[in-house]
Amino acid sequence: MRTLSILKLSGGVGIKLKNKLSKLIEMMCIALFVLVICYGIYYLVDQVLNGTFADWFTANFIHTYYENYETAEGVTRTAVNSEFNWYRLKLVLLSLSVAGTFLVLMILFVTSHFYARKKIRQTITNASLMIQEYMAGDKEASKIFPKEYAEISSQMLEIKSTMQHHEQILKDEANRKNDLIVYLTHDLKTPLTSVIGYLSLLDEAKDMPVEQKNKYIGIALDKSHRLEKLINELFEITRYNLQQIELEKESIDLYYMLLQMTDEFYPLLQTHGNTIHLEVKEDTILYGDPIKLARVFNNILKNAIAYSYPDTKIKIWTETTDTDLLLYFRNKGRTIPPRKLNAIFEKFFRLDEARTTNTGGAGLGLAIAKEIITLHNGTITADSQNEWTTFCITLPLTHYTSLS
Repeated sequence: MRTLSILKLSGGVGIKLKNKLSKLIEMMCIALFVLVICYGIYYLVDQVLNGTFADWFTANFIHTYYENYETAEGVTRTAVNSEFNWYRLKLVLLSLSVAGTFLVLMILFVTSHFYARKKIRQTITNASLMIQEYMAGDKEASKIFPKEYAEISSQMLEIKSTMQHHEQILKDEANRKNDLIVYLTHDLKTPLTSVIGYLSLLDEAKDMPVEQKNKYIGIALDKSHRLEKLINELFEITRYNLQQIELEKESIDLYYMLLQMTDEFYPLLQTHGNTIHLEVKEDTILYGDPIKLARVFNNILKNAIAYSYPDTKIKIWTETTDTDLLLYFRNKGRTIPPRKLNAIFEKFFRLDEARTTNTGGAGLGLAIAKEIITLHNGTITADSQNEWTTFCITLPLTHYTSLS
C-alpha cells in the first residue's frame, strides 16, 4: 500500500512537472519565433538591401552643405559640412517601434488563439471520455473526474442518479403492465367458460324449469358483465398508450356536474349502502374541459365507492384561497399504506393486487386523472389516515369564477 501511494504521489508530481515543462517549451518557441523575425529584418536591411538602404538613409537623414569654387576647369562643387537629422530619425524609429509592437502582438494573439482552441478541444475531449467512462461503468465519480472537474462531476452524478431513477420507474411500470395483461388475459377464460357452460345447459335442456332457467340466465349475465369489464380494462390500456390528451375548455357548472354524477352512481351506491354528501355552491363555475374533468371526478368517485365501508358517507366539498380552488373527495375505508399512497398515481398501479377482487381496474384511472389535472395547470394529491382517505384537486383561481 505504501509503495502504491508513493507511485501515485510520484505520478502526480510527474504530471505537474510535465505540464510546467510543456508551458515553458511553448513560451520558448514563441520567443524564438519573435527572435527569428527580428534577425530576418536585420539581415534583410544589412545584407540584402545594403546599398539601397545606405542611399535611402543618406538622402533622408543626412543634410550636406556644399560650396562652389572656380578653377581653371570651371566651377567645382565641394561638400564642406554634413548635419544629421535626428528629429526625422526619431519619427521613423517610433513608427517602426509601433509597427513592430503591433506585429508582435498580432503574432502573440494568433498564436494564443490557436493554442486556446487546441486546449479547449483537448479539454472537451478529455471531459467527453471521462463522462462516457462514468456513464458506462459503475465507478465512482471521484475516481474518474480530477479535482478541477469537480463541478462536472457533481452534475454528472445528479444526472446519472436521475436517469437511473427514471429507468427504474419505467421498468416497474412495464412490469406492472405486463403482469396486469397476463392476469387479465387469464381471467378472461373464467367468465367466458362459465357463460358458454350455462348457455350450453340452457340450449340442451329445453324442458328446464323456468325458475332454474332464470337462475342460469342471471349467472350467465353476471359473467358476461364481468367479461365486458375485463375487455374494457384491456381496451383502456391500449387506448392510453395510443391517445394524446388535448383539452377543449369551456365554462362548466361544477355543482350540476357533480350532482349528475351522484345520480348516475345511485345504483352502485345503493348496492354498497353508501351515500354522497355534496357541499358545493350551486353557482360554482369551473373553466376547463368538461369531458376530461368529468372523467377525473368519475374515476375518483368510483374508487371512493369501491373502497368505502358499507353504509358510510362520501363527502364532496370545495374551498377557495386567494389563488386556487380546492375540490375534496373523502370516504371512509381501509387506510392506504404510505408506500402504496406514494404510488397511487402511477400507471398500472392497483391497490388490490389480488385479481380475485372486483375493486380497481387497469390501474390507469388515477394516472389519467393526474395527467388531466396537470394539463389544467393544477395538482391532485391523496391523503389517508385513521381510515379516512381524501383526494384534493387544486386548480388555479383563473380557472374558477362564481355566478354571484
